[in-house]
Amino acid sequence: MPQTMSDRPLAILLMGPTASGKTALALELAARFPCDIISVDSAQVYRGLDIGTAKPGPEVLAATPHRLIDICEPTEAYSAARFRADALREMAESLARGRIPLLVGGTLLYFRALQQGLSSLPEADPELRARLEGEAAALGWPDLHRRLQTVDPEAGARIHPHDAQRIQRALEVFELTGRPLSQLQRESGPEHPLPYRLLKLVRAPRERAVLRERIAVRFQAMLEAGFEDEVRTLWARGDLTPDLPAMRSVGYRQILNYLLGGSSFGVMIERGVIATRQLAKRQLTWLRAEPDCHWLFDDEDPHDQAQRLLHHAGP
Repeated sequence: MPQTMSDRPLAILLMGPTASGKTALALELAARFPCDIISVDSAQVYRGLDIGTAKPGPEVLAATPHRLIDICEPTEAYSAARFRADALREMAESLARGRIPLLVGGTLLYFRALQQGLSSLPEADPELRARLEGEAAALGWPDLHRRLQTVDPEAGARIHPHDAQRIQRALEVFELTGRPLSQLQRESGPEHPLPYRLLKLVRAPRERAVLRERIAVRFQAMLEAGFEDEVRTLWARGDLTPDLPAMRSVGYRQILNYLLGGSSFGVMIERGVIATRQLAKRQLTWLRAEPDCHWLFDDEDPHDQAQRLLHHAGP
């Protein structure tokens, strides 16, 4: 007999924009319930990217281990496909220990990949990618973004004009298949249905102005904690380039540009805060379209709200 939804084991998805308080809430839930925290963060996977990713410190990780943190070198490119495989493995291991997988983070593409599976898309074409990078060097990524808006308006609306990696991939897919990336993604369902009953929580302040201020304060606190020295140390390795996904992460990109003489210190701060706010805006737009979510605002204690929902969801 097929397994019904109520028979499936519980998994918690704790999502939210950057600087919204997801980590604190996850730690509180892990302290009160038998939860294993699994990170859903495309930058925290990299060793050495600590301060700028708001990675939990060694004492926190020792007390409450987080899976999928520090699992690869910043020279590597980590993908949504690799995340899905890693997350499913960690979730199964958590379930085998009689615990609840608690997936927490702000990389919403990874959450989507986990729930919906991955599209059957063509492999990367090095020659085509090199040509697109050459065109971007001559014309700028915003120009290629305008081209994307013409051939795939849906992807063009979703992807930021300076998100080089995703613009390149969307144009690559269109040129290889003759079909828009967004259409191919819609047509592709899960390879296998996710065998869990999901409790989807979104941690966010109700007022965007509150989040904007938190982002500015946190970026300054990161600088005071040694964020610049962290990027300087990473660059001193000698094996990193500005186009690697790790170095394109928000904050790292702006500080590296400053260290390489591309901006003043003050402009770097301004650009870092703006880029983080733009990221948060994109995250909120994505989350508003995510179905079946319980939004945890500040009107009521979000920790109490989350605990009530978890008690109601059952084991």
